[in-house]
Amino acid sequence: MRKDAGVDGDAQRLSQLVWMLFLKIFDDQERERELINPKYRSPLPEELRWRNWAADPEGLTGDGLLEFVNNKLFKRLKDLSFDESEDPRAFIVREVFADSYNYMKSGTLIRQVINKINEIDFNKADDRHAFNDLYEHLLKELQSAGNAGEYYTPRPLTRFVVEMVSPKLGEKVLDPACGTGGFLIDTLEYIRKQEVKTAADEKKLQSQIHGVELKPLPHLLA
Repeated sequence: MRKDAGVDGDAQRLSQLVWMLFLKIFDDQERERELINPKYRSPLPEELRWRNWAADPEGLTGDGLLEFVNNKLFKRLKDLSFDESEDPRAFIVREVFADSYNYMKSGTLIRQVINKINEIDFNKADDRHAFNDLYEHLLKELQSAGNAGEYYTPRPLTRFVVEMVSPKLGEKVLDPACGTGGFLIDTLEYIRKQEVKTAADEKKLQSQIHGVELKPLPHLLA
């Protein structure tokens, strides 16, 4: 990514990387949903799903990929229509891309980055945790350089706080400045381990966790 003429500095590199990772994570989660529910339907148009334009390592590249990303992917996701009562995740996608931008100018380099991202399986807990740790490390580097202006609570501390609070299934949890979602993630994992036994429990848990984050990058990851 450092070789691309359109990307200037660590902040833009991080922003570029994160929207790609978001779509990969979204697609991995959809694959899991499809296994659980054969009737699941994606809120994304078929050609915009990661699996259909990015998953093939020998797929779209060069000028064709750059044209697709700039003039189809971003334009359509920024204006994605949705019915929040049916699938609120379409709203999340639209909000994420409202604040995102493709800085890269080389479709060939975009393909190389995509192929590296495809080595990660976000349905595996170890891969998810490794990425979260890496992402927060990069944010701390930006913060130290005076580019971010945020403070990110270390993961051991968020785990400790959650254990001391000992949240229960059914209790509403709100983090009004959630950053990358560290407290919320640890709350989810804590309650899952302690109390979630059925699909109904999981649905109840998902509805009780709430976070607010105004800055695009941490909001996207959270």
